Amino acid sequence: MKLILAVSGGVDSMALLAMYAHADIIVAHVDHGTRKSSAEDAVFVRQKCQELGVKFYETKLELGEGVSEELARKKRYEFLKTIQEKEGGTLCTAHHLDDVLESIAINLIRGTGWRGLTPFYDDELVRPFIISKMWKRDVLKFAGEQKICFRQDPTNYETNYLRNRVREKMVELDETARVDIIELFEKQNKLRGKIEKLVTELANQTIVEKNFHKKELFLTTDEKVALEVLREICLIHGFSLTRKQLADFLSAIKTYAPHKKFNLPKNHFVTILKNYIMFEEK
Repeated sequence: MKLILAVSGGVDSMALLAMYAHADIIVAHVDHGTRKSSAEDAVFVRQKCQELGVKFYETKLELGEGVSEELARKKRYEFLKTIQEKEGGTLCTAHHLDDVLESIAINLIRGTGWRGLTPFYDDELVRPFIISKMWKRDVLKFAGEQKICFRQDPTNYETNYLRNRVREKMVELDETARVDIIELFEKQNKLRGKIEKLVTELANQTIVEKNFHKKELFLTTDEKVALEVLREICLIHGFSLTRKQLADFLSAIKTYAPHKKFNLPKNHFVTILKNYIMFEEK
């Protein structure tokens, strides 16, 4: 099976490259253009791939200093997806269990709700270190044993990035707490699959025609369940609503007079009828 490894040049991704150096791999590197030394990272990874005889793809983005982590991640994965479409194979990243802890903490800080306990869920990427239950210390031990050379990203120590601040706090967690959170993460992943399957079934039961859905479920079901089903229905029609927008939409379904319209993002709307809700054609 062909693997496409996302390699930044840091210790985690260089350890991943060393681990799969003799497999059928392609390496993809993204220079985000957010610091002067990033060009040196690209040269470092390119030279390593030449030594190994590994096919190498790279791109340089001019995102500039101070770019948000979210935008950098979005652009990085867009590039990785283009390589996957061209070459086939499976995308792999060097995330480990410490990254899971950090992502859960960040999600909770941002108020993402119960889904925040399942970072990386269903994004079609493979993370070998997480599958192997490796912590950062395990990756560092492997890198030391293999005498792996790597680049150090100075922005990893800048406190203006939320992830770096969270990382500092995660160090204070004792071993028991860390293990407990990972066990919760694994259980929540399984539970999320069951919940989303049920929600999809309930959403499908509301469908009358292409753009029509019965209101009954939203009037009679527990609010939390109704919000999950409404979220799924909106996604079916191509709308991703915030939790507040979903709550407002549910309130409209329950209280609006027939034929009143509820506004959706980007100037779209839904008509609230007596027994149905009707999405406009996009």
